[in-house]
Amino acid sequence: MTNLTGLGRTRAEQLAALLEERIRGLAPGDPVGTIEEIRRESGLARATVSEAIRLLRDRGVLAIRPGRGGGLFVADQGPVVRMRHTLLGVREDPSSVADAVELRNHLEELIDVGAARCRTPDDIPRPRARLDAMAAAPTWEEFVRANWALHEEIAALCPNAMARAVYLGTLGHLSSTAPHLGDTDAEAYRARRLQVHVDLVDAIASGDEAAVRAAVARHNTTD
Repeated sequence: MTNLTGLGRTRAEQLAALLEERIRGLAPGDPVGTIEEIRRESGLARATVSEAIRLLRDRGVLAIRPGRGGGLFVADQGPVVRMRHTLLGVREDPSSVADAVELRNHLEELIDVGAARCRTPDDIPRPRARLDAMAAAPTWEEFVRANWALHEEIAALCPNAMARAVYLGTLGHLSSTAPHLGDTDAEAYRARRLQVHVDLVDAIASGDEAAVRAAVARHNTTD
């Protein structure tokens, strides 16, 4: 397996990207292997491999079959997954990053309100853990990657599969770019962005849709 390199992504995200590239050459139902086989091939910890598999399962790319003869298989990719792959295929367009940001911002309220309506108390620790990762990130690039991982966790709670597929497609596109702060006051800007996301998760956890909409407005306009 190709060596995993930085780009600010976690090892699980890098492994998921490599596996997704491999899967694109396979047909629905084809075997991909087992977690143990991928662990041996990649040399990564089982927890890291499991997280990569979870990411691909949540994206509708992998199916997990338990029991004898089970393992990891290429999912039957319906129109929602195919749409996501189409979105991920526009990366060569120089304007596509700006397009992805605009599209994501328009979908943010739909995704986050849906998450607030459907969340359970058991769902909230995962986004809060992503907030902790943002707060603890040693670099700006890792802060941004943790931010995108947080939005993936929130999107997973939204019941609208079509909106979720498009939204995750924009995140997948943005995660391929290297973010920069430029001349911004890094510490102050980072603190503002962290607080915006804390407020967003708090609003989703409360189930207060008005609070979610207000938090999304701040999320999309705070600089």
